[in-house]
Amino acid sequence: MNTSKSERILQALTRFRIEIPSWGFANTGTRFGKFIQAAAATTTEEKFSDAGQVHLLTGVCPTIALHVLWDFPAGINSTDDIQKLSGRFGVQAGSINPNLFQDQEYKYGSFGHPDPAVRKRALAHVKDSVEIAERLRCRDISLWFADGSNYPGTANIRKRKQWFEESLRISHNQLAPGQRLLVEYKPFEPAFYHTDIADWGMALHLARFAGPQAKVLVDTGHHYAAQNIEQIVAWLLSEGMLGGFHFNDRRYADDDLTLGSIDPYQAFRIFHEILFFEWESGKQSDVAYMIDQSHNLKGKIEAMIQTVTMAQELFCKAALIDHRELGAVQEKCDLVRAESLLQDAFATDVRPVIQEWRVSKRLPKDPMDAFRQSGYLERITKQRSARNSQSLSSYA
Repeated sequence: MNTSKSERILQALTRFRIEIPSWGFANTGTRFGKFIQAAAATTTEEKFSDAGQVHLLTGVCPTIALHVLWDFPAGINSTDDIQKLSGRFGVQAGSINPNLFQDQEYKYGSFGHPDPAVRKRALAHVKDSVEIAERLRCRDISLWFADGSNYPGTANIRKRKQWFEESLRISHNQLAPGQRLLVEYKPFEPAFYHTDIADWGMALHLARFAGPQAKVLVDTGHHYAAQNIEQIVAWLLSEGMLGGFHFNDRRYADDDLTLGSIDPYQAFRIFHEILFFEWESGKQSDVAYMIDQSHNLKGKIEAMIQTVTMAQELFCKAALIDHRELGAVQEKCDLVRAESLLQDAFATDVRPVIQEWRVSKRLPKDPMDAFRQSGYLERITKQRSARNSQSLSSYA
């Protein structure tokens, strides 16, 4: 590999950071069943501990996304405990995720619920979440809604749109300077007839309606099969409305598989669109990279290390594309050369340079091997297995 390529990879490594989710270390399940892992985190402290291990081994995960209902047992009063955990385990609180789907009152929606009392309750929860984020100096409040309906005629879609507009604007007005609302979308599940925020256009409209500190969040699993996600990314970049990502992979729909396990070229193309935009605009985009996946079958920490290192590799591959040459051949409609620029970059083995960078940063050359040799998994399995066994009994 020539010096120019190595320098591009090193520049990419210097800037690349990705946030890991607290819920990715805990036991979670599908609607059909829940498979308990003996080493799964059972407390917020254990989630921080596991996240700290991933960051210690990879060096690129300094923040952990937190879920208000699951990670703040005392609500706003938990923020002091979170700050102590941050200092202890070396990872800071990242995006704050309200829960507007789990409580029984949200059976028919939250911001889109016909009952104004339920909408008021949902707004109060988001307000608390904004205050939690401000206390922890977290920028992003990430909003995902399960709101929708299962049968035709059972919901007033236009009224629900209006309620969402009103509630998001109220939530936006509660933000502190520098904070952002990230509005996520999902075409289906759990609502199977209509979902209130079903695609990027709806999320874009609602974010714009909410106010200038609202952006769109793209979850790579939240799309129909074969949808061109990088085109969505390009449009949102062009409109200045791309706030961040939840990265995962899927075979059919929202599978929450490890990034790159099915289609690594797609994530590569997404990174390319971002870096190409930055080259053309002359400025670095303000896009948050986050992981959103939780595994029933793979070991949770191993799966997180897999995703982090894969994201790092794909970002470095995308950084190898010669944007000046690409722009020139695009203008000439030289299709083969333009496509080859992407394919050649994707085919480049960037791992040797990444390994050299890790050594220079006193990180393990192979994070996965270092984790397996560390004894951490054996230790936490012994510490947590009894509690996880009890969890299985209560679930049954």
